[in-house]
Amino acid sequence: MNWSPYSIDVDADSLGEHAAIRILDAAEAAIRQRGQFTIALSGGGTPRMVFENLQGHVRIDGPKWQIFWSDERCVPPDDPESNYHMARESFLDHVDIPPENIHRLRGESDPVPEAARYEADIRQTVPGDPVPRFDLILLGMGDDGHTASLFPGTAALKETERLVVANYVPQKSSWRLTFTYPLINAAENVMVLVSGAGKAERLQAVLEPPPGDLTYPINGITHNACWMLDEAAARLTFRS
Repeated sequence: MNWSPYSIDVDADSLGEHAAIRILDAAEAAIRQRGQFTIALSGGGTPRMVFENLQGHVRIDGPKWQIFWSDERCVPPDDPESNYHMARESFLDHVDIPPENIHRLRGESDPVPEAARYEADIRQTVPGDPVPRFDLILLGMGDDGHTASLFPGTAALKETERLVVANYVPQKSSWRLTFTYPLINAAENVMVLVSGAGKAERLQAVLEPPPGDLTYPINGITHNACWMLDEAAARLTFRS
């Protein structure tokens, strides 16, 4: 898709609607070209608003969608902290996508072998060689500049070969499962969703870093990224 690098909406509701339309446009383009649409979802409040705008949408050709997740907490699928749980409640329970097309990260499993299993599933389902190329990967940005479960100072930031890893996050005292930079940066499109005044200062630091500064993991996303923002988040970076 020929998206501009930055898109700013008046508020979070408008951002959710606009992002949903872009996802549907990307899906239809991918299905015309390749017969399927491969997307990796993310967790968080802003993606939830996007998913709610996709509920039951007539433009979703469910049998041709392949759903993955860019990261997951190491919790069971019915845990409120589960990214899968949030997506199922806000989106997947309301659309006709075959169960076999929904590729869940099994947060309840041993994280290291689960990361390897999920990478194998991606390689089998998502086209692209040597690195599979998702049609679209959704991401957010945390208050510390993390994205997916790529947190500052963690081992996954240095991974150059594996596409999915188990990443221990000392800040959270927990394990996470996450896509790595090689997989994210291979995607046809990456959509970074950021909303709310609480993200404004961090967004400014991320988008206006000193030369050579890689403090924030999200700055490792270097390929085909479109930042979708609301005015509250963008107010310091994009002043009128």
